[in-house]
Amino acid sequence: MQKRHLGKSGLKVSALSYGAMTFGGEGMFGFMGKTQEEEAERLCGICFDAGITSFDTADAYSNGRSEEILGYALRNKRHDVEILTKCWGPMGPGPNDMGSSRKHVVEACEASLKRLKTDYIDLYQIHAPDSFTPLEETLRALDDLVSAGKVRYIGCSNYASWQLMKALAISDSHGWERYVSHQIYYSIAGRDAETDLLPLGVDQGVGTIVWGPLAFGVLTGKFRRGKPDPEGARGTLAGVPGGIDRERLDTITDALAEVAEGRNATMAQVAMNYLLRKPAISTVLFGARDEKQLRDNVAAASWTMSDEELALLDKASDRSLPYPHWAHRHVFAARNPV
Repeated sequence: MQKRHLGKSGLKVSALSYGAMTFGGEGMFGFMGKTQEEEAERLCGICFDAGITSFDTADAYSNGRSEEILGYALRNKRHDVEILTKCWGPMGPGPNDMGSSRKHVVEACEASLKRLKTDYIDLYQIHAPDSFTPLEETLRALDDLVSAGKVRYIGCSNYASWQLMKALAISDSHGWERYVSHQIYYSIAGRDAETDLLPLGVDQGVGTIVWGPLAFGVLTGKFRRGKPDPEGARGTLAGVPGGIDRERLDTITDALAEVAEGRNATMAQVAMNYLLRKPAISTVLFGARDEKQLRDNVAAASWTMSDEELALLDKASDRSLPYPHWAHRHVFAARNPV
């Protein structure tokens, strides 16, 4: 398994990371999976044997149970792995039990350390923007956590490009710890991040952690042109982040199937391998409910897509660009390469 720097930091992570959202199965996360301690330890062991050392979770996943189970599963491998977790989501009924205020960030970090049964977090991420809390307050709190040795690196998730750039500027102006990564939705079916977020990552040295590489399962081969849709298809398609036009999806899956056949790979593996070829990608997160899904996803990093295959998939999944990006690409391309 290839190891990649997380942005321009000195931390290396595995090209694929295992997401623990399926651990616990409580509340709204029950439909994702219900993996408990013993099974989690076995699945994490399979990942570790395959060279995966990066594991992602969040305090809000199953109301903390995901962190507890992940901490148990990695208890004998702590110094050989990178634990990534997040805060922001509601963790209680009080008005200060969510968001990215200094109060909540510090208290959430302390609680995550206890659930994970560790004395440090490798990458602590703010799960989403908080429009009610100044970025200065959040970033100073994160800087203090790093200074205290409780956190090694900091990152953000689901920020707009202007919010991330503003955060970087604030950190630079005060000499505080800087976001070294941003965790974002990105897939061959959802390439919106290519307009601003990925170029920002390249320019500023912010590593990209991809979530949703299979667009919530629609890129696994369940949906194919001319074939009956699986049961519950309408709900599955409605769950694709940002939505997707059916004709565009069919064009994309046709191309994925073509590459998969030539590689003797699954469509899911091709969809993930495609992302590993993109600039600024540090690691691609995947989840798995069972060993079969896990081993299939792990194999996505066992080969490298050719330039020709990449071009085929780029063409099949191309989309219209918002202004000013279409002007940059088509009118002013001489000084603005893709």
